[in-house]
Amino acid sequence: MVNNQIRNVAIVGTGLIGASWAAQYLASGFDVIATDPAPGAETHLRRGVDEAWKLLSTVGLAPGASRDRLTFTADMKQALSKADFVQESVPERPLLKAKVFAQMDEAALPDAILASSASGITMDVIQSSCKHPERCVIGHPFNPPHVIPLVEVVGGAKTSEAVIERTMEFYASIGKKPIRLRKAVSGHVGNRLQAALYREVLYLIQQGVVSVEDADIAVCYGPGLRWGVMGPSLQWHLGGGPGGIENFVKTFMDGFAGQMRKLEMPDVTPALMQTVIDGVLKEANGHSVEQLAEAENEVVWQLLALRAKAGKTLP
Repeated sequence: MVNNQIRNVAIVGTGLIGASWAAQYLASGFDVIATDPAPGAETHLRRGVDEAWKLLSTVGLAPGASRDRLTFTADMKQALSKADFVQESVPERPLLKAKVFAQMDEAALPDAILASSASGITMDVIQSSCKHPERCVIGHPFNPPHVIPLVEVVGGAKTSEAVIERTMEFYASIGKKPIRLRKAVSGHVGNRLQAALYREVLYLIQQGVVSVEDADIAVCYGPGLRWGVMGPSLQWHLGGGPGGIENFVKTFMDGFAGQMRKLEMPDVTPALMQTVIDGVLKEANGHSVEQLAEAENEVVWQLLALRAKAGKTLP
């Protein structure tokens, strides 16, 4: 059922995520046609692509990559008429997602894959009104998609295994790092990991153990540096010394398990949130969100370039 050649990509929903996806696909050498009924959508889309293109051009574009290969239409049927792969990024509302997917299912080519950027809604909900639910899949990126490689891929109960496999292959072919979720869970994987860490950050701040700024320093100048190179489980393999993960489990895991059992949920009060707001604004030191994001994106790309130089030693 799945076409082995993906040449044309459609973007449905051209907000922050949709525009970033559009830039990613254009930089990967595809023809991209985008659709969004919102007033001014095309202007915002092209502005977002132009902003992303600055960094993408520095990193390197695929042969034939060009912003001239982007077209826009408010007509969904026209947008999907030639698409081999559709990336949906409309607002995160279950009824809206289901409605849009039903419309996409009606308009798309029989062999087209329909992927959703949904971060918290399951594919079972999204594909519920589709006549061909087998070709519907979650392809959840991390923001911004044109910078962060991770994509979480998970199907619904009616999604074809072949579609999931082809989606994984497609994302990998454009330089993404897709992971396969074997079952649907709220928030997928990445957001759950972020929530677990931030729960403890908030707890430590509320208990007066650490300031907002020092909690951020503890993460990004401590384990965060390592996590940008290796995941936590592989890190424990190194932590076990010559005996590797087996020695780590034998020597240290009881202690870590004891710490895990003591972790508590913070009381997320307005006062705690104001403490966080004040601390973050102090850290930002007058820099705008746009300035901070641009600086972050450049550093992330440099890290990814260093990882690439390391070759096959790193996963």
